[in-house]
Amino acid sequence: MTEEFDTTKPIYIQIIEKINKKIVRNEWKAGDKLPSVREMAVQTGVNPNTIQRTYSELERMGIVETRRGQGTFVTENMEVIEQLREQLKRDIVADFVRNMTELGFTLDDMIVSLKNYNGNEEGESNDSI
Repeated sequence: MTEEFDTTKPIYIQIIEKINKKIVRNEWKAGDKLPSVREMAVQTGVNPNTIQRTYSELERMGIVETRRGQGTFVTENMEVIEQLREQLKRDIVADFVRNMTELGFTLDDMIVSLKNYNGNEEGESNDSI
């Protein structure tokens, strides 16, 4: 099963983002072994060289570590994982604020919207809970 990728961003960056989200969501825990380069290439439908680049970049970032002859593992450094979590949160908030500002909303409008948002598509208020 191959994945769909956004043509405006390099594939290896998109795979890094997906792996980072799995780590932050605790789907892949500290110390867990990642799929081999070949396995991940088959899962994502991309060239193994792309996965190798992905893993190399994640290792450079300190998010994973490669153990010769054993594979690639999620770092056990919880400080690195917490920093990743905070960075993803900041990025999402920055995107939200930028998008809302482009639409003409003020920070106060955004705060009211967030307080009233309860996760449904219709945007009904939390008062019904």
